[in-house]
Formats: sequence, structure tokens, C-alpha cells
Amino acid sequence: MKGFLNRLRGVERDIIQQPVDDAAGAPYYEAQKNEVEIFEAAYKKRLPVMLKGPTGCGKTRFLEYMAWRLKRPLVTVSCHEDLTSSDLVGRFLLEGEATVWQDGPLTRAVKAGAICYLDEIVEARTDSTVIIHPLTDHRRQLPLEKKGQEIEAHEDFMLVISYNPGYQTVLKDLKPSTKQRFIGINFDYPREEIERKIIQNEVPELDTTQVEKLVATGRRARTLKDHGLEEATSTRALVYAGNMMVAGIEPVEACKAALVNPVTDDPELAEALMEIIKAHFAV
Repeated sequence: MKGFLNRLRGVERDIIQQPVDDAAGAPYYEAQKNEVEIFEAAYKKRLPVMLKGPTGCGKTRFLEYMAWRLKRPLVTVSCHEDLTSSDLVGRFLLEGEATVWQDGPLTRAVKAGAICYLDEIVEARTDSTVIIHPLTDHRRQLPLEKKGQEIEAHEDFMLVISYNPGYQTVLKDLKPSTKQRFIGINFDYPREEIERKIIQNEVPELDTTQVEKLVATGRRARTLKDHGLEEATSTRALVYAGNMMVAGIEPVEACKAALVNPVTDDPELAEALMEIIKAHFAV
């Protein structure tokens, strides 16, 4: 029972995020290309969608925005290596002397006509990915093997998965038979002018000069991705650095805390990143 509870901590299992009707409640999102139009077309035909891109480039924010735009509730599942198919579809539990069935987040989304988002799907166990196959073709059904049932998906249900291609390995990748069931949308870090807009919106207290310096720092830091750095500096990390700055931390130290310390323990890479930061922020 303890192991089951620990696994559920990685799943946002009980909260269906309801869409906000008013424009003021819209999640902020800056389109990079035609991803909004592609997603809307896929939703119109009830086709499953795969979001591919590096960490912190806006995949989750994009989906929150699309759920708001389409006025659909959103169920998010953060996948991890201990996630089983039972964690997704449900299981029998003991309540006193009775045995009762408890739906998992995927089953609840299928029944409610929500958008179900399986974030970082490659982290989940293989049995967890196989269970979604009947939902991603003409059948649109979810098998509940333990109950001997097949649930017909609500007409508004949509399945969305995401993963970071930069972490692909032989042992951690989606099978071609799974990939080909989805419409794919590629994401990358936004163009310079869009990234400036994003940071300015997320950290409105930051002045224009500091925003420009942050964006320039991020773009230079990303050149180290192919020179030892496992993950490039994300837009999210730049926003974090901006928030640290407006909270009163000196810019170089704010950037060190947000852009260097979390991504590398290698002294040489850390020093290279610090040189980039100092070139833009040192007085």
C-alpha cells in the first residue's frame, strides 16, 4: 500500500483543471509557428497529439493555453519510471470489508471528455504506453482489463503526450508503433523577439535592458549544448533568473543560481557559463 501511495505522488490524479471562460484568465502563450492551428485541426478530428521539444521551451504552457482556447478541462499526469498502467486506468481498493474500483486519471479524462496530458511519456513503463494504443486509433476505447470492460471515449476526449527528444536512448524511447499514432508538433526555444516578450510578460517588473541582457545570455549559453552541456539554457530558467533579480539578488548571482548551478556540476562548464553571464551583466 505504501508503494502504491508513493507512485501516486507523481500523478496529478484527483484534480481536473477546468477551463477558464474569460479572456483575462487565459494562460499567456506566444505562438512560435503554426502550432495553434495544427493542434486545433487535430482536435477537430479528435486525433492524438505528440509535443516534442527540450525542457522549458513551453510545451506545458502551450497545452494549458489550448485547453483554455478549446474550453476543455485538462488532466495532467507527470510520468515517471514507476508509473504503471493501473496508476493510469485505475484499480480495485479495499474500503473496510468491501472491494471498490477507483478510476485512474486517464479513465476519468476519457469519461469526462477532457484533454489528458501524459507529460514526459518516455519515463513511464512500457505497459503504461501500450494501454493507450486503443485510444489513439479509430476505436477510441480504453480497456479496463481488471474489470473486463472497454470504455468508449467521450466525443470530446483528446490524448496528448510529450517528451524531450534530447533524452532519447535505446532503452528510453517510444516505439515506432506508438509514435505513428500521433500528430507531431515540434517545439524549440523561441526566437529572440518572442523570448523577450515572454520574459517581459512573466517578469513585468524587469526593465527592458535587463530583459535584453537575459535573452542574449541565454542564446550564448545555448551554444554550449554541443560542447559538454547536457541540456541547453531554457526559457523557463531565464524567467527564473529574472524573478531572482527583481527579488533583490544581484544579476550575476541571480543568473548563477538559475542558469548555472541547476544544470552542471562540471567546474569547466560552470566557469564557461559564468564567463557568458559576466560578459552581459558585470558592471
